[in-house]
Amino acid sequence: MPTNHKDRSAEPRSIAANHPFEHQTPNRTKQDSRLADAMAFLRGFMAQPMSVASVVPSSPYLEQGVVRACDLARARCVIELGPGTGGSTRALLRAMSPQARLLAIELNPEFSNRLRQRNQDQRLLVQEGSAADLGLHLERWGLPAPDVVVSGIPFSTLPVPVAQSIVAAIKDHLAPGGRFVAYQFRAHVASYTTPEMGEPSFEWEWRNVPPMRVFRWQQP
Repeated sequence: MPTNHKDRSAEPRSIAANHPFEHQTPNRTKQDSRLADAMAFLRGFMAQPMSVASVVPSSPYLEQGVVRACDLARARCVIELGPGTGGSTRALLRAMSPQARLLAIELNPEFSNRLRQRNQDQRLLVQEGSAADLGLHLERWGLPAPDVVVSGIPFSTLPVPVAQSIVAAIKDHLAPGGRFVAYQFRAHVASYTTPEMGEPSFEWEWRNVPPMRVFRWQQP
């Protein structure tokens, strides 16, 4: 989160006033943003292939499916584990109430910085760190037990002790009646979570690349 060496005596001039893309449409802006996200996601995958779920970020279809599974209308506190470049983060924020808070926990420093720089929503808190330390992060930010925990972390590539510690942290801190939603290509997350939280419901999102399962567990 450079020193300008241009001639300070030169009369200031608006860049936008002479820019050929001054009148970009909302669709063009969204396309540019998604292209930038895709490039950042690819860099993240190349740097840490075992901790990034895919070579491309989530599609709008997957983001919408995740939001439906979360049922955010009455959520006061939402946690997102592994938000990546922030496409799902923005989808969650659009669906949340004005009073809710979203804590995004991201291990990758580049992704964390990108989230802080590109999202100005005051409801969003960005924490660089491990999902296994969920309790410490909640305490640091003074947040209550979350009503929803969303995870895009690829459980299939995690060491078993790490995956187990993340699921235990979610189980221990999720509010009564809260939801844990995980979108995954493989089903490894279920092998860790089902013994703790029971059988999930899930739906496929075939229009995503790669296709993803959206799992949902309910805290008793």
